[in-house]
Amino acid sequence: MALHNLTPARGSTKDRKRVGRGQGSGMGKTATRGNKGQKSRSGYKQKRGFEGGQQPLARRLPKVGFTSRVVKPYVINVDKHTKVASLDEITIETIRSVHKISSSVKRVKLIGKSAKDLASKIKDDNITYSGMQK
Repeated sequence: MALHNLTPARGSTKDRKRVGRGQGSGMGKTATRGNKGQKSRSGYKQKRGFEGGQQPLARRLPKVGFTSRVVKPYVINVDKHTKVASLDEITIETIRSVHKISSSVKRVKLIGKSAKDLASKIKDDNITYSGMQK
């Protein structure tokens, strides 16, 4: 036994199908393409997602999956939550001490009629108030 005389086991390999090579092959005339129609023509290429004129699945289903990358701020109305308005200096940590907000909150926006008056107390860049351009 040597590399030059190795052969595959009997019946484990088949000759490839040679279509369009005459009637004797059993795959002549239409070359296994059937009779007529778009798929029987030369140069036929089916478009991705094409379902024979039926509305494709991608268009039948609703659009899903968009998430905005813009981080929306957590909004606090200082007219309703007076503890936040009474703080000496406003940072996210001091707001957490008087108002229950998640640890995942990174930006806070203060709204309400008295929010503009708190501008001098804000010591954190991630805190804005209504009317402030940022």
